[in-house]
Amino acid sequence: MKRLIKNENDYEMALSRIEELMDAESDTEEMDELELLTALVEMYEERHYPAGLPDPISAIKFRMEQLELTQKDMVPYFGSKSRVSEILNGKRKLTLPMMRALNKELGISAEVLLKEPGASFPEEIASIEWQRFPVVEMAKRCWLPKEKNLKENVEEAMRALIDRAGGLEVLSGVLFRQGRGGRYNAKMDQYALAAWCIQVMVLARKNPLETQYTKDSVNTAMLREVARLSYFKEGPLLAKEYLEKHGIQMIVLRHLPKTYLDGAAMLMPDGTPVIGLTLRYDRIDNFWFCLLHELAHVAKHLSASDSIIIDDLDIHRHDATSEDKIEKEADAMAQDGLIPQNEWRKSPVKSRATASNVLALANKLKIHPAIIAGRVRRESGNYRLLSKYVGPGEIRKHFSENCSGRPSK
Repeated sequence: MKRLIKNENDYEMALSRIEELMDAESDTEEMDELELLTALVEMYEERHYPAGLPDPISAIKFRMEQLELTQKDMVPYFGSKSRVSEILNGKRKLTLPMMRALNKELGISAEVLLKEPGASFPEEIASIEWQRFPVVEMAKRCWLPKEKNLKENVEEAMRALIDRAGGLEVLSGVLFRQGRGGRYNAKMDQYALAAWCIQVMVLARKNPLETQYTKDSVNTAMLREVARLSYFKEGPLLAKEYLEKHGIQMIVLRHLPKTYLDGAAMLMPDGTPVIGLTLRYDRIDNFWFCLLHELAHVAKHLSASDSIIIDDLDIHRHDATSEDKIEKEADAMAQDGLIPQNEWRKSPVKSRATASNVLALANKLKIHPAIIAGRVRRESGNYRLLSKYVGPGEIRKHFSENCSGRPSK
């Protein structure tokens, strides 16, 4: 055979001929043929039977032997004597920081440590403190797999979640952005907030909408249509369906501790707006005001450069003097969408907040009385007033979460 080996039949024939030529003497035609066939077989095997990568633990042990390192010498890479023993015995997984250290200090390649030909380590991001993500709580809610030693493998777990959310752009939008709008509590844990936003985006991407969002389709008239859905018992679910038919995702996801969060407006890379609601306060008035407030952000403020707007609506109550422009605009649009300004100005409920006046205006506008009661309470600052009309405990039951973090309905 004096041509390239193209298939398994050629390969078998070449091997048989090599076996026949094994006793060939040097400087003979047989030896030339043997050398040619051997080279052709090697080329074919490299292409069709590449050698597998060595096991990472075997590679570590081999390097230890080469450098005459003991298990004690490996402590700086793994953290403790017990951890060295567990890793070398295959009882504990290597983490990305360990792999990076082994690559840098011992020269073990990334593709061997990652067990993937041609692989390289993800770029290190010094500004992210991976250990600050609340991964234990996230795993309890099934946002992350319930793995042993999860706190050691935070970077790997979070990178996988971030990939499902659409990439590091989602994280940078909430964790690193400077001069952002929105209502942020000074006590807010940025890593808990980022984790919540990431999971909202994961859920939004899991079920893409059939309808594409049309820019400028959200206006005061649309907000009033949404507000009228509050008149119905299943209003919150109808609102979700209505928004989906207009290309807007609505995700209800319980807040994480130390986020002080009511809702957020976010923009996916494909231009789909996402409204995330926490139902921190399980009341009808709070739900509809928060929903329309975030819709106002979609209409007026959300853009590629301002892709995430976060809201702690308690700040509206306590610190209105420091409100920024976009929050005042969102409040005004939400209020006008819920209760038209001309109707509010001429209604007797402003000066006399009786139950009959609340119900009369609600019936006239065909909205839930809780919306009227909620506005009276906000404007008066008296949150004991009309408390039985704001619908406590009436929203979350529509959106109870299962372990996947998605609403069960």
